[in-house]
Amino acid sequence: KEILEKHRSLFTLEWEGVTGSACAPSQAEWEQLLTNCSAFLFYGMERFLSHVLLNRLTAMNIPKCRLMILLDLVRSKRSYQRIANSGIHKSCLHVAVEGPTETAMLLTLTGVGSIIANQWFTTLQENAERLDILSESLLSMGRTTGQTIRVLQE
Repeated sequence: KEILEKHRSLFTLEWEGVTGSACAPSQAEWEQLLTNCSAFLFYGMERFLSHVLLNRLTAMNIPKCRLMILLDLVRSKRSYQRIANSGIHKSCLHVAVEGPTETAMLLTLTGVGSIIANQWFTTLQENAERLDILSESLLSMGRTTGQTIRVLQE
């Protein structure tokens, strides 16, 4: 919330979404947010695709989304328990499709233009630092996504 507030005045007049941990978005809310955005930011626990129904996502057409930033792959005891409980009902193939590379491929097939995503598990603090760098570089400095990724790599 701190980072979003810091950059509120820069290109954020039309930002909408869900913040906080009070309630998880419904599938309908996910779909509405994804289909109506030009950029999408996910900053959350576990894998992005563990929050969205895979069969619904693959049926979506979201070409208006030019950039998707997935700051996921954070694990806590509580989030791991939730994933373990929901994973009981998933096939091995379904769980494998939730990986970072597979997620990027699926999102590309739905029409997303560019994807910035974690490749391995991380911490909330590291993702917060990445979000701050991404926001500063993309919004304040006006860098391209390629230039911004280069900054993150350094």
